[in-house]
Amino acid sequence: MHTRTLGRSGPAVSALGLGLMGMSDLYGPADEAESVATIHAALDAGVTLLDTGDFYGMGHSELLLRDALRGRARERAVVSVKFGALRGPDGSWLGYDSRPEAIKTFLAYSLRRLGADHIDVYRPARLDPAVPIEDQIGALAELVRAGHIRHIGLSEVGADTLRRAAAVHPISDLQIEYSLLSRGIEAEILPAARELGIGVTAYGVLSRGLLSGHWSPSRELTAGDFRGHSPRFQGEHLERNLELTDALGKLAAAKGVTTAQLAIAWVAAQGEDIVPLVGARTRVRLAESLGAADVELTAADLADIDAAIPAGAASGGRYAAAQLDHLDSER
Repeated sequence: MHTRTLGRSGPAVSALGLGLMGMSDLYGPADEAESVATIHAALDAGVTLLDTGDFYGMGHSELLLRDALRGRARERAVVSVKFGALRGPDGSWLGYDSRPEAIKTFLAYSLRRLGADHIDVYRPARLDPAVPIEDQIGALAELVRAGHIRHIGLSEVGADTLRRAAAVHPISDLQIEYSLLSRGIEAEILPAARELGIGVTAYGVLSRGLLSGHWSPSRELTAGDFRGHSPRFQGEHLERNLELTDALGKLAAAKGVTTAQLAIAWVAAQGEDIVPLVGARTRVRLAESLGAADVELTAADLADIDAAIPAGAASGGRYAAAQLDHLDSER
């Protein structure tokens, strides 16, 4: 596994990271034993970047990661944790809280659940509009100086917020959705990140499964799968997006790789400062995703992919309107 560095100030990590959200939440039921086995397989394959959130399954994801890392060399894993999302006992979403005292509280609970004395990259899951970003980063900088966290990251913020944050303390990386179907960062956010020396950890590289090559229009979703409410998975939007995936699949077949591998490789090819996060929940899907690390794309390949799925071709928003309202990156 090759390595990349998270910006100018961040750690060296594997060229592909593993996102753990689906092992605990939002994509329907998951098998806990298979989840742990998948994390182990990722570590054995050289994956070092493991991304989670304290609100994934209301702490379940962190406890799962603690179990998976037990007996492993902790220093070989780079653990990234998002915080700040508020949820009720029924899993409902109640807003965000990034007050300095709340940040310290969230961190204390995460350290206990993870069984760790520090977190490698710590980031607010969304921008809390009630708290100036300077105050949020200032509180996180105190935790860096105290040794509780190593690096500060951000998630789903716009270019202006990036600049304001970086003026307070170095930011290792911006975690944000980036795929062939979600290219909004290319206009302003990605150039700003590069100007500031901030890396990008790209989630949703398979657009929640749309670009996997495994999605079927007749697939039935469970009540706990948020894709049942995602515009891109509805009606004519879904039909159009799967047409785009089919076009990508033809290019993949001609190259001798899978559709998912080509989609992931495209994200990785957009720059050495970008680390795709794959959300595999099983060892089979993980093995397929990691195969993308060996896919080399020529200029002709990239041109063909761009012709098959040009920027802005996706049908439907990447989130429902109410969720988009919480994204500083969409303003």
